[in-house]
Amino acid sequence: MNTPLGWFTAFHTFLSLLAIGFGLWAVRDLMRGRMRSSAITVFLATAILTSVTGFFFPYHGPTPAIAVGVIALIVLGWTLYARRHANRPGFGGAQFPIGMVVSEYFLVFVLVAQIFAKAPALAALPPDLQKKFFGATQLVVLAIFVVVAIRTTRSFRLRATA
Repeated sequence: MNTPLGWFTAFHTFLSLLAIGFGLWAVRDLMRGRMRSSAITVFLATAILTSVTGFFFPYHGPTPAIAVGVIALIVLGWTLYARRHANRPGFGGAQFPIGMVVSEYFLVFVLVAQIFAKAPALAALPPDLQKKFFGATQLVVLAIFVVVAIRTTRSFRLRATA
């Protein structure tokens, strides 16, 4: 922790946790039909910073983390664009809340991966059992986020047009 990389890792982790917290708050605001809340703005800023700072770690070739970071930035760019057009009817009005939930999902996906990599009890599992448990956990997380995306989009569209 007393190295520049240690401090940078702590900063990146703090940004990630901050983004996840504000993301939960932002999704709640979207479910209430609020498109211009401070939680949404802070979430988008911290999620972008989290993804960008992830590229400043030492590069040792392509990794799943780099792929997730690239995809996350593409989704965040799409979400920023969709925010400007969220009041349109049809799928146009659904893109913003979907982008928000997908962005939050990527952050939680990485959080779960980091917990599996760093928690001593999980890291101590035999590799084949750890892979199965990790896959099952990520599948549950994905299912939860699919439900949240559907509910958030429906609720946002109903409340935003009312």
